[in-house]
Amino acid sequence: MGLFGNIFGGNSETKPESVFPWEAINTVEKLNEIDLVSQEKLCVIFKHSTRCGISKMALRQFEKEAEIKEEKVVFYMLDLISYRSISQQIAEHYKVTHESPQVILIKNKKVVAHNSHSGIDATQIEKFL
Repeated sequence: MGLFGNIFGGNSETKPESVFPWEAINTVEKLNEIDLVSQEKLCVIFKHSTRCGISKMALRQFEKEAEIKEEKVVFYMLDLISYRSISQQIAEHYKVTHESPQVILIKNKKVVAHNSHSGIDATQIEKFL
């Protein structure tokens, strides 16, 4: 452990990865799956920039607020840095202007709600179940 770790109480253990049930969007074909799944469950797409502090805060807040009801909701995550072209495809496919961070709710192949930045509110999901 380094000097600053000792001073500030850090430890050498790594932080556990999020246990939130995100499904990665890493191919354009995943949009077809989302459309199909959205006929049975609400699909939530979180577009996240791994280089942006605001995006990271929005993601943490979302995970903290969201009630995981896997029988009713499927959560999808798009890493904007790694898959920027897919983000553009999402914007075109669902006719929603690209923003980051952004949450898009899909039901029956249609966008029922979307928001970005401080407007992201996981508690709003309940309205669409």
